[in-house]
Amino acid sequence: MEQSSLVKKGKKMIILGFIIIGVLFILYGRYQDPELMTPSAIDSIQRIAYGFYITLVAAFGAIAIGMFRYHKGKVETNGKDLSTIIALVTWNSKSRRIFLSTFIGYGIFFALISGTLVYQPEINFVTHYGATIPSGFIAPCCDGPGYMPKIIIYITEHIGLQIIPINLVLQIIVSYLVGLNVSIAVTAYSISKKGGGISTIGAATGLFIACPTCAGTFLSIFIGTASGIALSVALSQMQTFLIGISIPILIVTPYLMAKKLRNSDGSCKINFKK
Repeated sequence: MEQSSLVKKGKKMIILGFIIIGVLFILYGRYQDPELMTPSAIDSIQRIAYGFYITLVAAFGAIAIGMFRYHKGKVETNGKDLSTIIALVTWNSKSRRIFLSTFIGYGIFFALISGTLVYQPEINFVTHYGATIPSGFIAPCCDGPGYMPKIIIYITEHIGLQIIPINLVLQIIVSYLVGLNVSIAVTAYSISKKGGGISTIGAATGLFIACPTCAGTFLSIFIGTASGIALSVALSQMQTFLIGISIPILIVTPYLMAKKLRNSDGSCKINFKK
């Protein structure tokens, strides 16, 4: 079946948004040479840092609009491919509530484990860093591509935000995928309880993969060996990398669950369009 105009436009906006983000990281990486931070260049680089985040927000907006158009277009075409099954299963008020609550909840969890949301009760930001409460600024230099410019916000004497571009991108992408996985898994599990032919283990797959940052802890408890504990410690020290490589798994899992939600004729076992 020929794809609808909404699906095509949605794909283009999603691709455009990610291309803009990639180009942003590469271009801004050219300003990470400490020798460029001369007194005469600081103001210019600071303005570029502001422009970086304005463009980044615009790119996120394009991706969000593209995802909505793609999702809506798939529902309208009502095809029999797995992407349409995923769209149909999640195009209802219950799934949206599950998605939104999971997206926000996991986003907060990600912020805590990635160091975006900082809580340091033993350190007073006013006395240690001379910070004004509340206040914030953008640090334009210097680190590797994707790690600058960094936004520092002091909320209280012990609570603050440290927004790193690559972590922000990962947080939004992974939180979206986790929300999608959980909303589909809940639907799959509800069908399995009604005898819809979906195994509980298969439905629970989405719920487990929905917490990639929990993998190390799970393994250390389940295996119960020194190697399991060592793996858990190693994973906790490289959470951002772990979450980054979990993205392909989070993308594949909804399609695996969608196969269980498809009838033999290719149609969806449930349809919430009505």
